[in-house]
Order: sequence, then structure tokens, then C-alpha cells
Amino acid sequence: MKKIRHGFTLVELVMVLAVIAILATIAVPSIQDKLVRDQIVEAMKIADIAKAPVAAMWALTHTLPADNAGAALPAAEKIVGNLVSSVSVEAGAIHVSFGNRANTAIKGKLLTLRPAVVEDAPIVPLAWVCGHAEAVEKMTAKGTDRTSVPDKFLPLNCLAKKK
Repeated sequence: MKKIRHGFTLVELVMVLAVIAILATIAVPSIQDKLVRDQIVEAMKIADIAKAPVAAMWALTHTLPADNAGAALPAAEKIVGNLVSSVSVEAGAIHVSFGNRANTAIKGKLLTLRPAVVEDAPIVPLAWVCGHAEAVEKMTAKGTDRTSVPDKFLPLNCLAKKK
């Protein structure tokens, strides 16, 4: 009489665990990149503090503030958050420096938001250009892009268009 066995052999279980381990090692780097990207998106909310005064100055005087003082903001190192160590304004551009509890991949790196304006129609409100992205047609991005965050971590709206 033949015995019927129920269950899996040790070899079958080891093979399943090996396949799961291989799939996990493939997935972990992309998950880590997404976590860093999420930190960047979360940290950029603090830039709203500087966006309003820069936009207001453009609307009133059609010029952009040279620095934090010109935008009536506190010193750069006083504008901080969990993921941000400073926010500085330079020729209208907002430079967010990552630090504090930010992932080590972006700690000490900068992400720039540049104001984009229609120079011959100053009534048009300014738009914000993130990182290496370019201004839309008929708008000119002001300030210098000093973004040093690696491209693989930048949100899609911060990447330059590939030609």
C-alpha cells in the first residue's frame, strides 16, 4: 500500500525562500528611492514660507528680492524643519537645503525653486520652476539653479526634459 504524504519537502521550501529573497533584493533599492523622493516632496512644503513674499514683491514692484532680508524673511538658517536645515532666497530663487532628519542621500544637498515670469506682461503671476526643469514657453526662469540633489531622487516636475 502506498502512503500519501501531505506538505512540502525541505528542498521545496528552501527554493521558495530563495525566490522570495531574490525578488526582495531587486525591490528594496526602488523602495528606498521612493522614500527619499517622498521626503523631498514633504520638505518642499516649507518653501511656501518664501514663495508668498517673493510673489508679492514681483506683483508690487516687478522686481525679485535679492536675499531673505529683501523678501522680509528671517535668516536662512532660521527657516528650518524636520527635513530642512535652511531656506534661502537669492535673486528671487528659493534654495532649500536638506538636513536635520533627512535621509543621508540628500543631507547637505540643495533643491532650487526659481520664479518664472512673463517679462513684458508683469501682471501675469509668476510660476515656480523646480530643480533642473525649464520654464514653460513665453516665461523666463529667474535666478540660478543650484540643485545638487541627484536626479534619481528628484520628483518628475523637477527634471529637465530629455531632448
